[in-house]
Amino acid sequence: MPAPGRTGVLAALGLALLLAACGREATRPETPQARHWPQVAPDDPASANAVTLRALSLVGTPYRYGGNTPESGFDCSGLVNYVYSDMLALRLPRSSRELAGVQGPRLAPERLASGDLVFFGSSGNVTHVGIYVGEGRFVHAPSTGGTVRLDRLDGPYWRDHYSGAKRVLR
Repeated sequence: MPAPGRTGVLAALGLALLLAACGREATRPETPQARHWPQVAPDDPASANAVTLRALSLVGTPYRYGGNTPESGFDCSGLVNYVYSDMLALRLPRSSRELAGVQGPRLAPERLASGDLVFFGSSGNVTHVGIYVGEGRFVHAPSTGGTVRLDRLDGPYWRDHYSGAKRVLR
């Protein structure tokens, strides 16, 4: 077999360099680490636990605008109303905007406890509500065609549209 010529050696060297470059980890911008969510004890642990477990049990229920039962489906405020009424016989306002006006302390994100209501919107308008369940997560009925789901507050959309939280369990 004849010895490789200069072109063959250069081609082999180029291929080796290319393969070595493929083995290197690509340089990409660092993704921000998930935020640390302190565990805050609720004022009423039994009620908060009941609300949290009921909300989690409804994950997967279809979204329906104006819906307020597991059989009919839920919109965001219908879900909140159903859970608090079903577990605690607590009557709350129907819309997310009215829920945001419920009397109770406004909370910083690091003070959230399970059972707190979390609100989202833009330009000072509240358009969405969910139930905080701990560790930076909340249950909500997000949109037409979707289902009740569990999301993270530090997810890109929710982080950018977070407008506050209220504690209704005292």
